[in-house]
Amino acid sequence: MKKFRYHEKAGEVLKQVEEGAFLVVEGKEKTNVMTIGWALMGVIWRRPVLMVAVRTSRYTYKLIQEAESFTVSIPSGDMKRQIDICGSKSGRDVDKFKECGFSLTKPQKVATPVLKIPGYHFECRIIYKAPTDPKFLAPALENLYPAKDYHTLYFGEILASYQI
Repeated sequence: MKKFRYHEKAGEVLKQVEEGAFLVVEGKEKTNVMTIGWALMGVIWRRPVLMVAVRTSRYTYKLIQEAESFTVSIPSGDMKRQIDICGSKSGRDVDKFKECGFSLTKPQKVATPVLKIPGYHFECRIIYKAPTDPKFLAPALENLYPAKDYHTLYFGEILASYQI
């Protein structure tokens, strides 16, 4: 494991997020993984932050509402099949860890486990949640929400960042 400062890999990380990355959330009764394709990384409230967006219609939304933390894993190898599975199947119905051949490893700083895959990993403590209010959404973006299942934005303070 090789530690790095979160901003040293920001460009590479955000480029991969566009192709797909993994968000792991641990609720009271279950741990789930989902694909994310949108994220922001930067500094707010004088803290390093990784912001992820989860639609209210997703099973992960229920779990992250209960959670105090989340982890994000940015794969370094070809994981298109796993990205597709975690982005198209629901943790309500499928054990995505089993279907993808994923195992978890113990986190360093938060309660949520980390995917044991090659890549960059971020452990984040949730410090702010903000539901999207459609009245403030630019009309040009409304087409992204045909089912009106808007995202909630989760701002996670990055407590650990490392490469496996």
